[in-house]
Amino acid sequence: MKKIMLVLKNEFLAVVTRKSFLLTLILIPLTSFIVLMVITGIQKKTGADAGAALENLFMPESQETVEGFVDQSGLMKSIPTGYEDKLIPFSAESDAIEAINEGKVDAYYLIPQDYLETGNIIYVRPDFNPMGGSNQSSTIKALTAYNLADGDESLAHRIQNPINANELNLSASQRDETNWLTFFMPYVITFLFYIVILTSSSLMLNSIANEKVNRVMEILMTSITPRQMLTGKIIALGLAGLLQTVVWLGAGMLLLKISGRSFPLAAAIQLPGTILIWGILFFLFGYAVYASLMAGIGALVPNLREGSQLTTVVIMPMVVPLMFVSTLLNSPDSPLAVFLSLFPLTSPVTMMMRIAATSVPIWQIGLALVLLAGTAWLLVRACARLFKAQNLLTGQTVNILGFVKALAGR
Repeated sequence: MKKIMLVLKNEFLAVVTRKSFLLTLILIPLTSFIVLMVITGIQKKTGADAGAALENLFMPESQETVEGFVDQSGLMKSIPTGYEDKLIPFSAESDAIEAINEGKVDAYYLIPQDYLETGNIIYVRPDFNPMGGSNQSSTIKALTAYNLADGDESLAHRIQNPINANELNLSASQRDETNWLTFFMPYVITFLFYIVILTSSSLMLNSIANEKVNRVMEILMTSITPRQMLTGKIIALGLAGLLQTVVWLGAGMLLLKISGRSFPLAAAIQLPGTILIWGILFFLFGYAVYASLMAGIGALVPNLREGSQLTTVVIMPMVVPLMFVSTLLNSPDSPLAVFLSLFPLTSPVTMMMRIAATSVPIWQIGLALVLLAGTAWLLVRACARLFKAQNLLTGQTVNILGFVKALAGR
């Protein structure tokens, strides 16, 4: 235990005093502070709401345009109140095309004779814009519903909105569906766990590879066992990663306090209080799994540059949940989501994604933690076997098959 603490202390101090670590630790909060000062300056100068300006920058409000329609079905007898300046009727399609050429309308709808049988309406516009070309489809829907209801506005509104469903969630996690944080929170937690685990475990590869090249590893192996060394390094680098995360989060909260703004998390989503505990546990065990794999790569490759190929293969399981993030969030209780949240190499990211998106049964969380902890313990033992004389010799080449065989003790 004493030797583990010595390794832990030395590794932790070596990492947190490194210039690159300190630069990253300080640069991100400093950049955020500079951005905040710029936004505040713009707000004072223009008198505009900076928050609204930022929201409009990423999700700009759509500009309403004037459109026309050509009714060949004879259904559209009148235009609903409030839409007179948005929809202009034309008796013939040639008149609508001429209005587009003259810039009087931006597009027009062609309502064919068989509309009541097919429900088809043709939307004609001069430019190609498949993503945002029909942003004003609500206008033609309002026109159609109003005339189907024979001018009854209440009935037309009910045709467009047949039900107003009020969701009653009996679980501990309550969400405001109208708040933008409700949509983004699971994504933020998913990418946060991916970045923190990957960054922390990459420190292990850098540490092992550098000590191997400098021949420090050979000296360490004469006075300490590989398992003691790995345990000390894993704990130390994990603490460094947690320190970095805590500083970033603390700086974010401080910036919000300085700016006088509040983070409307409570209004968007009330996560269960245990999510912090689950987050710490899944981070620690997930980090231990990938840090062990990174240590194994460092023990086999001749230098840090040669480890890039193996690193890509090792972190590939963590990328899988990111590839299916939309599917997993839309169906957080599907068999795929349950499997990925129980499989040790994908469970840290997937399980936290599910906890943020829905109520996960406690037995699944417990089973995932047991499998993850068991995998971490086995990998630490397996990677300790890689720290042998023939593996620590520099100048040798290694491939993916060799890494798998060495990890299996062959």
